[in-house]
Amino acid sequence: MSPTKEQLLQAINKSTLPAHIAVIMDGNGRWARKRGLPRVAGHRSGINAVREVVEGSAELGISVLTLYAFSVENWKRPATEVRTLMLLLREYLNREIDNLDRNNIRFRTVGRTDQLEPSVRQELAKAIARTESNTGMVFNVALNYGGRAEIVDAVNRLLAERRHGIDEAEFGRHLYTAGLPDPDLLIRTSGEMRLSNFLLWQIAYTEIYVTDTLWPDFGRKDLYEAIVAFQKRERRYGGLSETAVLSAAKE
Repeated sequence: MSPTKEQLLQAINKSTLPAHIAVIMDGNGRWARKRGLPRVAGHRSGINAVREVVEGSAELGISVLTLYAFSVENWKRPATEVRTLMLLLREYLNREIDNLDRNNIRFRTVGRTDQLEPSVRQELAKAIARTESNTGMVFNVALNYGGRAEIVDAVNRLLAERRHGIDEAEFGRHLYTAGLPDPDLLIRTSGEMRLSNFLLWQIAYTEIYVTDTLWPDFGRKDLYEAIVAFQKRERRYGGLSETAVLSAAKE
C-alpha cells in the first residue's frame, strides 16, 4: 500500500530540501486523448497541477521552482494550439497573481520572452513588477525557452562585452538563471526519459526523477514522493558524495 500524502509530508526532512526544483511538465495531450477530449482540455487541466506544485513547494520552503511551460520548439505546433497556450498563460496570471503575491512568491520568466506577442509580454511584465519585492520562493516560468538557445544568448552577451578568459562562474552570470542556484532536483512527468533541451548547462549534477504520472494528474502527493526519493539518494559531484563534499569543506 502506497503512503498517503500526509505520511509522505512527514517523511520529508526539512533540513535537506532541494534548494531548486525544476519540472518538465509533460503529458497534457496524452491525458486529454485518454479521455477522448481535445488537447486544450489537457492544457487547461494542467493549470491545476501548476497551482498544486507552486503552492506545495512554497509551503515546504523550496527556494526556487522552475516550470518548463513553452519551448522554442513548441512554435511548430498547430497555430490554434499555440494561441490557446498563450491564452491560458494570460488567464493563469490574471487568476493567480493575487495568490502568488499573498504567499510572498516572486514571479520571474526565463527564455526569449521578447519574441512573445505584446499582450502576453504585458501580462508577464505586470506579474513580475507586482511580485518583484517579494522575498519568498522564486517561481520561474520557462517561456520560449531552449537550453541551447540560452547558451547561445550567453555567448553573444559575452562577445558583446568583449570578455576574454571566461570561466564557468563568469559564464553562469550570463545565463537566464543568473544569481539562482542550479537545480538539485529535476522532475519529469509522463515517463519520458529525455531532457527536452531544458536547462542543459545548469543540470550537470542535478538528480533526475521521472514519473509515469501525466502532468494534469500531478499533485502535492507526487511532489512529496519526488522529494522523498531525492532525499534517499547519495549525491555525487565527480566522484565525491555530498556528505564527503560538506565534510571536506568544514576541514
